[in-house]
Amino acid sequence: MKQSRFYISLYIIIPFIITGLTILAGIISFRLTKYNLGEGADPAQPVFWFIIGVGILTFVIGFALVRFILKPVEQFVAKAVKLASISGDRNDKGKEWSVNKIEQFTTVFDRVTSVLSRMDARHFFPQIIGESLAMRGLLSLIKKVAPTDSTVLILGESGTGKELVATSIYENCLRKNKPFIKLNCAAIPTELLESELFGHEKGAFTGASTRRKGKIEIAHNGTLFLDEIGEMSPNIQVHLLRVLEEKEFTRVGGNELIKVDVRLVSATNRDLQAALRDNKFREDLYYRLNVVTIDLPPLRERTEDILLLAEFFLKKFAIENMKRVTGFSKEVTEFLFKYPWPGNVRELENTVERAVILAQEEEIQLKDLLQKNSPLVMSSPVNYTLSEVEIKHIRDVLNDTGGNYSHAAKILGISRVTLYNKVKKYKIGVKE
Repeated sequence: MKQSRFYISLYIIIPFIITGLTILAGIISFRLTKYNLGEGADPAQPVFWFIIGVGILTFVIGFALVRFILKPVEQFVAKAVKLASISGDRNDKGKEWSVNKIEQFTTVFDRVTSVLSRMDARHFFPQIIGESLAMRGLLSLIKKVAPTDSTVLILGESGTGKELVATSIYENCLRKNKPFIKLNCAAIPTELLESELFGHEKGAFTGASTRRKGKIEIAHNGTLFLDEIGEMSPNIQVHLLRVLEEKEFTRVGGNELIKVDVRLVSATNRDLQAALRDNKFREDLYYRLNVVTIDLPPLRERTEDILLLAEFFLKKFAIENMKRVTGFSKEVTEFLFKYPWPGNVRELENTVERAVILAQEEEIQLKDLLQKNSPLVMSSPVNYTLSEVEIKHIRDVLNDTGGNYSHAAKILGISRVTLYNKVKKYKIGVKE
């Protein structure tokens, strides 16, 4: 029969040892003093040497305990720093680490935690690309809320990946084997949205020739994702609130009370707080939707993820278009970091797809991004002046055409005279 093993916490052992030594020292000191006084001797000297002895003993025991505790930690750290994912982050590579062990341990543990956090995110959310601190915190929140039945409100600018987050919540929830129904409230006219959501009975309105189930009814026992919920009319908001509170509804033109069990995940790029103030969104519905809020950061606030995302899209579109494109030039990489990406991840994806299709080399060049009528040319990059972009673009095109102004002007979409004036203005050097 296997015997049970009991473990006592170090939080108990260490204070217990120190307290025991203190009590023992006090008792023996008292006994020594009493004994020497009874013998008529001076107790000061024996007590002094006893205290010295206890001090040395305490130091030795404390040192042994620290070594006992820290030895496995030191072994772990010694192995961890040999891993590329841990040691590769160090800026002081090749130098001796600080003699401060606590600082060393803290640094290594921080790096190990960071690596494990990224691995955890890749395992549970392989479709969400991002290793920045902001995204790791967000993925941790998704992991916590996904297995629950709580309603979730996803906020974020257009193109930040709200639908992808909603899908990740569904794939990690308890209803993942049940229906997952999506509906974009902004894509359907207001007069038809109610029917789309709640369904309708035969003859409910002109053209309603048969009974039709709505998205809520189809999603029974599953998850319903309502994108752009801020576009929903006040009348429909009332009916949706009833579904959340009473778990029941009626089809348009019908009287039958239909019971439903649906988990609702919604998203919007609108400021719902402002909509509340303007009486365009019901306060009671807002608080029913807003049990858990996931606020997606825009791409400009997670710059650490830009190159990671760009490389992911590069591989994806290179395979889809059978193009031999393997990376980005230095100028393109700099541009990717400096451009503000008002369209967020969606804009980055479209940009990389276009560049892969147009690329003529193994590395994507700046001219592949800044084609005529490209949205990137129309907008002004942060910390990257339009003149800098224009100079680089003109120089690349002229070099590619061997200095042929007529050909280059046609590619750039400007006249030959305009091109000549720009070359003169910016003093652009061109290969002959």
